[in-house]
Amino acid sequence: MPKIRALQSKQLLLSNMLVDTHCHIHESTYPLAPADVISRAHAAGVDQMVCVGTSQQSSHEAVSFVANKQGLYAAIGVHPHESKDGWMAVSDLLYNNTPKSQKIVAIGEIGLDYYYSHSPRETQIAALEGQLQLAKDYNLPVIFHVREAFDDFWPIFDNFSGLRGELHSFTDSRRNLDEGLKRGLFIGINGISTFTKDSAQREMFTSLGLRYMLLETDAPFLTPAPFRGTINEPAYVRNIAQFHAEARGISLHEVAKSTTQNARSLFATY
Repeated sequence: MPKIRALQSKQLLLSNMLVDTHCHIHESTYPLAPADVISRAHAAGVDQMVCVGTSQQSSHEAVSFVANKQGLYAAIGVHPHESKDGWMAVSDLLYNNTPKSQKIVAIGEIGLDYYYSHSPRETQIAALEGQLQLAKDYNLPVIFHVREAFDDFWPIFDNFSGLRGELHSFTDSRRNLDEGLKRGLFIGINGISTFTKDSAQREMFTSLGLRYMLLETDAPFLTPAPFRGTINEPAYVRNIAQFHAEARGISLHEVAKSTTQNARSLFATY
């Protein structure tokens, strides 16, 4: 009986745990004290966080930051905005070590962004293709950043068979949502879903099945309601989860259980 109760207790703990699948608290520009941020996250039930690289330097910072911190993991990659500065130094993190030894759980965030023109489109495409090959070579999932570029993105994605991953901070059309789901991608939902005034977006977020959903903050950006105007942090994943529980008329437990299972499945965290 004690063993059964211990197992049930462990299962209950895991089912209530939350995961911030996308934050940038590792970067030197993050304005809050990391130790305090992590402590507040744990107090809110956010026991795992993925620190996501956006440049060659940021990716190296992510790996160093998570090294000795339980429940923290790294994703390495070069954001399309930064692709003009190259991406090959990211591969050194994998060539010289194993992903598991460095707690690297994904390639990202990578993709295409045509909303801004910080890097030429052909440079973005070349960086995306190179990093997708890296994901294939090391059997890692991918965190995608795609903005106003899906017409170019889908053919590139389809050229790399067997990819798995997520569409980070998804706010695009229902058609592109369906294209992502058709390809087995998870959908990253963050604070935008709590404050958007776009009725089509609100309906899309609410109707998304929990089995496709990952929760994220994108801290320090996109702070959810009711904390708009403050610095975002992983603890606020709980508020995003609560928002979606209330929008669906279900318990926080259900949202936490499904989204945590999704995150652990995709990123192989433990």
